[in-house]
Amino acid sequence: MDPATILIVDDEFILRESLKGWLERDGYKVEAVASGEEALECVKQSRYDILFLDIKLEGMSGMDVLSEIREIDPDVAVIMITAYGSISTAVEAMKQGAYDYLLKPFEPEHLTVLIEKIMQNKAQARENLYLKQQQKDRTRFESLIGQSEAMQQVFDFIQDVAPTESIVLISGETGTGKELAAKAIHTHSRRSGGPFVAVNCGSLPEHLMESELFGHQKGAFTDAKNTKRGRFELAKGGTLFLDEVGEISQRMQIDLLRVLEERRFYRVGGTQPIELDSRIIAATNANLEEAVRRKSFREDLYYRLNVISLSLPPLRKRKDDIPLLAQHFLERFAQETNKQIDRISRQALDELMLYEWPGNVRELENAIERAVVVGKQRSIEPEDLPITSPQTAEPAGTSLQEVERAHIARVLSENSWNIQRSAKILGIDRSTLYSKIKRYNLRRDQ
Repeated sequence: MDPATILIVDDEFILRESLKGWLERDGYKVEAVASGEEALECVKQSRYDILFLDIKLEGMSGMDVLSEIREIDPDVAVIMITAYGSISTAVEAMKQGAYDYLLKPFEPEHLTVLIEKIMQNKAQARENLYLKQQQKDRTRFESLIGQSEAMQQVFDFIQDVAPTESIVLISGETGTGKELAAKAIHTHSRRSGGPFVAVNCGSLPEHLMESELFGHQKGAFTDAKNTKRGRFELAKGGTLFLDEVGEISQRMQIDLLRVLEERRFYRVGGTQPIELDSRIIAATNANLEEAVRRKSFREDLYYRLNVISLSLPPLRKRKDDIPLLAQHFLERFAQETNKQIDRISRQALDELMLYEWPGNVRELENAIERAVVVGKQRSIEPEDLPITSPQTAEPAGTSLQEVERAHIARVLSENSWNIQRSAKILGIDRSTLYSKIKRYNLRRDQ
């Protein structure tokens, strides 16, 4: 980090020169002037990181100087110098944009700490600005892809929230990339050097959930032949991602709430508490607010999880991203299958743009994979795409559950109820598909 450039403005010669000498001995680049008029000329000619400004100056007052400097260079950190009797004026100066104030007399050590803090904040602000500017020119953020305004806002959100330790609740329809967003938050967090541990709460039976999350001691139950560390423990120093958190039982909701509040947990059968040392990111494709109203999800747990919320847009709400995503998947699957397919025909792209994509990005990915596998030409054609025409797609305006039920029923029907193939197309595992079939009361003869 370059040494700070500092301007001192004080009409007291002894204080001005003493302060200049202290700061120069600490390695800073320092200039000193006696009046507000001189200070304004300096600020117009040169850039300063920090300006020490006496409130009481002969001629132009310190408050007037502050006002004009904020117009010339809003980035300079202005520290007001004041006597005890002018503290109220210094506080008013902070309301008008001053960074802080110093009360006469002050110690050199205090100045050093203050300057270091200012420079660290400036460095962090510059880095954040640089990253945000880069993001605006990028169509990818980690594994997330999108050039639409909606996805650019998601990228900005992740960049802002990643350095914190706050719990994040990611909501979005199935296939919108909730786990990818969670991984991006982890990658840009202070815990990026630690593990990213994911658990799909919707795919685990209730009787296994407790042991899976918290671990168990040897002999805790019949099949506990060895001590096992749970996901909370495996995520130590990193991030624990709780996917489909809306699927956990009422009893497990109580256990999870207790862990989040007490920041510690016990293995099943254990007596020694284990400190929680992981950041929690949860995700859901369900409407948890509605679940709270139905009393199927605890209100206190919902508010504990919903500290910071990120909503991922469905693909039908960001269709500008479809060509970019489709080309990305085409290049990936063409390389994996060693096929000479390098473009999507205009007619096929029109089909992709007209389709509503109830399965979102995951469905698009599977559609392009299928098209690459069955395609016989150098380009993907409409007949290669396994998508329903817009006229027979699920109607807009229905609830998320109705759209999901209709989409799952259609995929099962199109694949003759082959569970393994249908689960792959839907982008979920077999146990989750069985769970959804049961939840939506789907039958083969429907």
